[in-house]
Amino acid sequence: MAAPARINTLNITGKFQLNKAMSDKTDEILRLQGVGWIPRKAIQASNVLLSIDHYSEDGVEKIDIEQSLVGGGAAGGWEYRVLDWQDRPQEDGIFGPVIAKFRRTTLDEITDPFLKEGWTEETQEHGILNGSARSNTEKSGISWFADQVWGFEIVDGEKRYTRRVVFKGPNEEKICVRLVYDYKGLV
Repeated sequence: MAAPARINTLNITGKFQLNKAMSDKTDEILRLQGVGWIPRKAIQASNVLLSIDHYSEDGVEKIDIEQSLVGGGAAGGWEYRVLDWQDRPQEDGIFGPVIAKFRRTTLDEITDPFLKEGWTEETQEHGILNGSARSNTEKSGISWFADQVWGFEIVDGEKRYTRRVVFKGPNEEKICVRLVYDYKGLV
């Protein structure tokens, strides 16, 4: 289902389900992040639902996301994003120890061409949501990096919430994926 006009990068509060048919596969990224075969298969079998709360607190923009993995036996989790571009260590239930930062920015600040393409005029006007995450190699023993942007694109003629990710693996493998979500209503 298309995202309504009132939903944009200034307020992405809502529920969004990963549309597997429209999205690129992520199994190789998960493998390079050290996620085992059985959890990867459980993730692939699950329906991914994001419940997003986008708000400001004390003048700082924040995004809290509950990720539910339904039907495949994989566990979900929470993402807490503070849009101030400060490194924050976190323990992710799937990826293990990571260091992440997040911000609102313009496409001029993005260097990878894959991350710059496809955004609606509205997303470009309001700014894209940009995050980077890397493995906490000291704790995990694995080295990887992911740069991502979130916003809205027109996919098959409809406005869709999407995430674009450029992933670099332990041996400099580079994988680009686009994840496309169906709007499922308010939180």
